[in-house]
Amino acid sequence: MAKSDATRKHSVRCTVQVPELTKSGSAVTFEIHADGEKIGTIVLGRGSISWFGGKRKTGTPLSWTKFAALMDRECYES
Repeated sequence: MAKSDATRKHSVRCTVQVPELTKSGSAVTFEIHADGEKIGTIVLGRGSISWFGGKRKTGTPLSWTKFAALMDRECYES
């Protein structure tokens, strides 16, 4: 069965600042858009992951341990 011709709601653009994430200050940045409007940015670094909601200039960092606990809670606990 063929997929429908539904339009995409979300798009993601990725920027790699430094190809080797073992160096301090390096990161991978994802800009997330919904219906053509930016809904947030995720910055993946060596020591943490940060979320910048919408057009905010200040992000909320989480250590990888806290991020794993958050995802486990959101994805696997009722």
